[in-house]
Amino acid sequence: MKEEILYTPEEVAKKLKLSKYTIYEMIKRGDLKAHHIGRSIRVSQYQLDLYLMETGKTENVFEAEIIIEGDGKFALTNGVKIAVSTELEGRVKISIGPEDIILSAGTFVSSARNMLKGVVTGLEIEERSVQVLLDIGIPLVVLVTKQSMLDMGIQKGDELYAVFKAMAVKVIKQ
Repeated sequence: MKEEILYTPEEVAKKLKLSKYTIYEMIKRGDLKAHHIGRSIRVSQYQLDLYLMETGKTENVFEAEIIIEGDGKFALTNGVKIAVSTELEGRVKISIGPEDIILSAGTFVSSARNMLKGVVTGLEIEERSVQVLLDIGIPLVVLVTKQSMLDMGIQKGDELYAVFKAMAVKVIKQ
């Protein structure tokens, strides 16, 4: 069993670039769930992920149904099967961090259970990074360095593969 990561309100504030007083207020209002341990307050990684997913502060969030095929568990969303590692069943929400997705021009053998073909529908270029919008049947936001985009010659309309591990998919009960 994996040990849950617990953060102090100050650590959550730093992660979200907010003041610790704002975090305490969010906890007090019930916007952000937290554990009260004695006189201390701790926010688990799960509680933080849940808050970010519920408020739309994270990208690549989808409603899904957990299905089992053979030895594998998948989150089925809009006809797209995404391999996941979870004990949950039924209706869930999933999220995949844009920085956890690798883009590839072709398939290759790896430990990643997800290798989904898509089409580049947009590029949002910044100074050092690029958000690649990839339609794999659902719209994925993928974050790559500007140099990676240039090296791969990524352009709108290109067919690429989104590659990510089942462990990179966060799954929470809906």
